[in-house]
Amino acid sequence: MYTNKLISETSVYLLQHAHNPVNWFTWGEEAFKLAKEENKPILLSIGYAACHWCHVMEKESFEDVETASLMNKYFINIKIDREERPDIDAIYMDAVQAITGSGGWPLHVFLTPDKKPFYGGTYFPPERKYNRLSWKEVLTNIADAYTNKYNEIEEQANKLTQHLQQSNFLNFQNLNLEEEQIFNEETDFEIASTILKSADMVDGGFGNAPKFLQTYSIQYLLRHYHFTKNIDALNHAVLSLNKMISGGIYDQLGGGFSRYSTDAQWHAPHFEKMLYDNALMVNLLSEAYQLTNNKDYKRIIEETLEFVLSEMTAKNEGFYTAFDADSEGEEGKFYTWTKAEIENVLKEKAKLFCSYYNITERGNWENTNILFAKHSIAEFAQKQNITENELSIFLIECKKILFEIRVNRIKPNLDDKVLLGWNALMITAFCKAFAATGNLKYKQTAIEKIYFIENNLKVNSQWKHTYKNGKSKIDAFLDDYAYLIEAYIYLQEISADSKYLIIAKQLTQHVLKNYSSNSIFFNYTNQNQPDILVHKQDVYDGALPSANAIMAKNLDYLGIVFSIQEWQNIANKMLQNMVPSIINHPNSFAVWASLVQQKIYGTNEIALCGKSILTELPKLLQKYIPNKVLQTSIVEKKDFPLLKNRFLIEKNTFYLCRNNSCYKPFDTIEALLAIV
Repeated sequence: MYTNKLISETSVYLLQHAHNPVNWFTWGEEAFKLAKEENKPILLSIGYAACHWCHVMEKESFEDVETASLMNKYFINIKIDREERPDIDAIYMDAVQAITGSGGWPLHVFLTPDKKPFYGGTYFPPERKYNRLSWKEVLTNIADAYTNKYNEIEEQANKLTQHLQQSNFLNFQNLNLEEEQIFNEETDFEIASTILKSADMVDGGFGNAPKFLQTYSIQYLLRHYHFTKNIDALNHAVLSLNKMISGGIYDQLGGGFSRYSTDAQWHAPHFEKMLYDNALMVNLLSEAYQLTNNKDYKRIIEETLEFVLSEMTAKNEGFYTAFDADSEGEEGKFYTWTKAEIENVLKEKAKLFCSYYNITERGNWENTNILFAKHSIAEFAQKQNITENELSIFLIECKKILFEIRVNRIKPNLDDKVLLGWNALMITAFCKAFAATGNLKYKQTAIEKIYFIENNLKVNSQWKHTYKNGKSKIDAFLDDYAYLIEAYIYLQEISADSKYLIIAKQLTQHVLKNYSSNSIFFNYTNQNQPDILVHKQDVYDGALPSANAIMAKNLDYLGIVFSIQEWQNIANKMLQNMVPSIINHPNSFAVWASLVQQKIYGTNEIALCGKSILTELPKLLQKYIPNKVLQTSIVEKKDFPLLKNRFLIEKNTFYLCRNNSCYKPFDTIEALLAIV
């Protein structure tokens, strides 16, 4: 059996390639030095463990001895797990998008020995098809050009590198817009209107297939309704959520969301399940439940978090990264059913169950069936002339039976590395789920997991990006810090423990010192990162929220808590320079847009003080107040401006300030809640 240098790695994805006949290297000096010594181009291959087409290309090309010999002869081959090195992935994804106009994974980039890209693409087939050259043709063509047309390659590499260096600054120059020009209700309505222009009014979500969850755009619409009572915004948010949670993109048996839907109806997902998607959906559903009190949203929160707790973590561990789409070499096999299988298991119950979940003899997807519902429980129950409660109980019983059968199937591969930023997102999700539902298990889980990452992803005062098998490595990136600070803020809100705010403040100071750039935005990588071609600045919301946008929200929140005007000024300046882009393309900048929204309608600065105040805190947490800063104190605390001189021994007192003015202290939580 072949073995290459990936055998000593901890990444599931890299270990999947450790026995390829390709002489894979990891990203590092050994490979760079060899490329220079042998004057060979670098072939950089980037993917991740849950990537279906990464597996396809591995089987077709990287496991083929003849193909591997070409790669080994002409190139220094480097394999990267994009989830371990998102910084490198982002740089070379930009390069491939500049070359081809599109990107994706697997990502393949050809570099000069000094790491400058000159050609790239995504998936390449073993033989010519899909209007693509075969992988062998690409390899031989590049090798020939590198030998015989090196000057042209060098010129292309220099131009492309210059483009990468300049691209961060092309559209984000310092703008000096007056606050009154942008932070007004007209801006909020304009943003909401633009979001709704791309809305699918029939099936929910935005645009055509493939459809991604786009949680922050939906969240914006929920908040827009909260502030303005614009019913169109609420209707589309609710439509989108209802379609998602009844569709195949949601695992109707086991809970949890897949990454995206391959069709516009949310029917057929790309079956991989990512930790961050489930965190962001729980985050969104928690707000939706607070706003609408829709019990279906609470049920999906509970099912999704149960899936996370049972399948994506272990006792005294962090949250794991992802489940593969494939099992037994077949996409979706773990999740799909034939009608005969269901009839054999459910017997006389099968007819009604199959009718509700659209199970057919021919199959509703590739000759098999994905469970999805076209109608709500209320609508279907009415058609069947039974009560909603009867139907709900029936479906729960049937799903439990099928789930017990499915447990015995071969599961998709689990990528069990622990990523700092993704864990922080899930901790925030558990905090928000506790606030919305009052389930103490969620609060306990959030506290346990922050304790785990503090003790395992922090080495000699340096936070690390990834952890597995007792080993933490790779310095944390901006999104790791941004999401972690946000998690500490929410932990403080639900626990009333001010130590979390102190840690958040310290982390923010670290980011300001080590991630600041020559522009108003933060670099994605530490200023001293030694092995990257350019420093990128993350401003777009993609699958993950923009790290710069989350940092702006953190700076604004902590600036209020600690009365640091400079931090609020930084957040405002970042936001002001983003406003033109937010207004024109809000679906790409929806996190930024939510901060614009907060500036327009103001921040509720809430302080709860008193010896027995913790019994009142859940009442406030359950109320939908998206634009708040919250502190709670059961003892006198003079180090926090919102709490100073506000503690009374003899009674609980409730404080609210907004728009630079304070209300008279309230004697009951109900009186305060009537105002916010």
